[in-house]
Amino acid sequence: MTTAQDRAPAFARQPTAALVLADGTVFWGQGCGAIGEAIAEVCFNTAMSGYQEILTDPSYAGQIVAFTAPHIGNTGTTSEDEEDACPPAANGARGAVMRADITRPSNWRSQASLDAWLKAKNIVGLTGIDTRALTRRIRENGMPHGVIIHAPEGDIDVASLQAKAAAWTGLEGLDLAKDVTCTSAYDFDGTQWIWPQGSGHVSPESDLSVVVLDFGVKENILRCLGSLGAKIHVMPANTTAEEVMARKPDGVLLSNGPGDPAATGRYAVETIQKLVAAKVPVFGICLGHQMLGLALGAKTIKMAQGHHGANHPVKDLSTGKVEIVSMNHGFAIDRDSLPDGVIETHVSLFDGSNCGIALANQPVFSVQYHPEASPGPKDSFYLFERFAEAMRAARQRG
Repeated sequence: MTTAQDRAPAFARQPTAALVLADGTVFWGQGCGAIGEAIAEVCFNTAMSGYQEILTDPSYAGQIVAFTAPHIGNTGTTSEDEEDACPPAANGARGAVMRADITRPSNWRSQASLDAWLKAKNIVGLTGIDTRALTRRIRENGMPHGVIIHAPEGDIDVASLQAKAAAWTGLEGLDLAKDVTCTSAYDFDGTQWIWPQGSGHVSPESDLSVVVLDFGVKENILRCLGSLGAKIHVMPANTTAEEVMARKPDGVLLSNGPGDPAATGRYAVETIQKLVAAKVPVFGICLGHQMLGLALGAKTIKMAQGHHGANHPVKDLSTGKVEIVSMNHGFAIDRDSLPDGVIETHVSLFDGSNCGIALANQPVFSVQYHPEASPGPKDSFYLFERFAEAMRAARQRG
């Protein structure tokens, strides 16, 4: 039953939630989703749709997502749109920050409201704040540490929450891939979702075999590989090169994931180096891109704002083509550290940062963005086709 308090504008209601930043800044609002609190890095995402995919992307582990689009939740939620490919190890965004109240869903595919879905996913939500002011603060000062809290009774101790945010060590040096990777290897046989049939299955006669090293892989990456006609075997982040090669794969995909690539690289870089030395085709995405860079001798850096959204222009330096892509990363390869023999293939047209590399004279390449995400256009699907071509060519060479 809706009460007068519920119908009152957000600024007139007693706050039941807040975002408290490490410097003491407080954004008061109304709580939704899970009751409780979560500490994380605060970033903003400029996508106008895809909120469910964003919140279930394991790459957002350790982060609170503030949406710049004001109306989040209007289309409800559906299990078909979730991206955490390995639910037993699922650990996506810690919190969601929105401008407007969540309204009743209006979509024939909706199975539950966003509020109910957030509760089920144990994600703390906050509505009714000035997301434009928060976004401007992040653009000017970088991504802050913060605590998001939902306390229906309004019992919010700002000083205590600020102290927690200030004491949090942050994402640098933090290996989060170990928290979101699969706990054991498994096979995946799905293909891309096509309206109205839904997702299909890989044919048993498929001629390609791909091992995916799971650092927090999104399910649509696996579906894109399946649509190429690849049999997919997903393996945990700490899998050795010897274990990978025992599968006799035609290619290896290094997945996306959260955290500091240098931290995950402490155990993954040696594996990647051995795979490259074995001449197996390698394709890296997001965190996989960063760790391929580390394996080839480059360095990674922490970004002030990162790139989070579905409207980022990236230029393919080999063709001059500009792609509109989906991005989610707070670390990047330092382009000035690329060693001889490693070619820069893509750059961001927002800030000129590195968005792609390739190893000269070998089918080893990676991109910083998400080619599977198709944020409206499908500009980047050619990368999966390039990977398939590389695997078939390597097989013909014997």
